[in-house]
Amino acid sequence: MTGRALVLGGGGLAGIGWISGILHGLAEAGADLWDADTVIGTSAGAVVGAQLTSGKLTPLSLYERQLAAPVKELTASFGASATFRYARAALSSRSIEAYGRKLGRMALAARTPDEAERRAVIAGRLVSHDWPSRRLLVTAVQASTGEFRVFDGSCGVGLVDAVAASCAVPGVWPPVTIDGVRWIDGGTRSPANAQLAEGHERIVVVAPIAAGGGVLHAARTQAARLAADGAHVTLITPDRAARRAFGGNSLDPERRAPAARAGLEQAAACAQAVARTWARP
Repeated sequence: MTGRALVLGGGGLAGIGWISGILHGLAEAGADLWDADTVIGTSAGAVVGAQLTSGKLTPLSLYERQLAAPVKELTASFGASATFRYARAALSSRSIEAYGRKLGRMALAARTPDEAERRAVIAGRLVSHDWPSRRLLVTAVQASTGEFRVFDGSCGVGLVDAVAASCAVPGVWPPVTIDGVRWIDGGTRSPANAQLAEGHERIVVVAPIAAGGGVLHAARTQAARLAADGAHVTLITPDRAARRAFGGNSLDPERRAPAARAGLEQAAACAQAVARTWARP
């Protein structure tokens, strides 16, 4: 095993804010994760991962972006009824691909904002539209087959399209069309997709959503498997204050700043464990 991997999971706009607060707080406490060899981003984590690897932001500037008033964001809702539909699909599916197909059908049938309008929102979040020189992996799921895909700088797909696909929450945002194929949120495979960090010696997983259910691969389970295989792993999930800051709708742009502040507050309690995991031998 070699190298260090930073895994950033999904969790809506609140998740973007919270992850940014965690990363800034850890850096202030002397546990800076900015030098990861590999960054793995799913949904909200794909947005933060693209920002982190761009070379254009510091932990502080990324955090400060979350505190600014939302601009050109679309309002959406993901409440208890959507959570129930997702859970029912997970519990009634015999494989993760079957689950992806169920959510893919939901996504393809849903009335959502225009795909181009949604892509413009994602483009506006990113300070760079070019793949970074550092290794960034962005996850998505094919809507019609449930196939899992990992985009990177060598895949021939633009960074904005890859991140938009990873953020295409089924039933809320439109699937993203890439070369005639429709793609949905990478969180349809797992809230974090920490399995992609396999082979790295030191791994930190920052997961706004830790739990799974049915065939849905939980971040906690994935982190435990990586540790069992010999990696040094730290998993960070929202504490009680952060969960309150997320509120009942993690897609609400107004939840981003409270979640970022909660992440900053929580980071101090995680810093020592992260520093031990991240330290080079």
